[in-house]
Amino acid sequence: MQFAIWNGNVEHIEEHGLTVEDVEYVLANSIRKSTSRSTGLPCVFGYTPDDVFVIVVYEVIDQETVYPVTAYEVEED
Repeated sequence: MQFAIWNGNVEHIEEHGLTVEDVEYVLANSIRKSTSRSTGLPCVFGYTPDDVFVIVVYEVIDQETVYPVTAYEVEED
């Protein structure tokens, strides 16, 4: 995936037990793309390097850049 901007949202990601590295890994290695039901923003699903299944919701800045809004563990369906 694209380059991620980390501007003030790192703490929010960490509150969900994830790291910047976890989120960037899922962005680069997602297994499914979708749209967030609550925000309408694009999202991806995938596994962190520690094999935790997560969703990453993000805003598209341009063709090469995204802003991760939130990420958290979800159940696999």
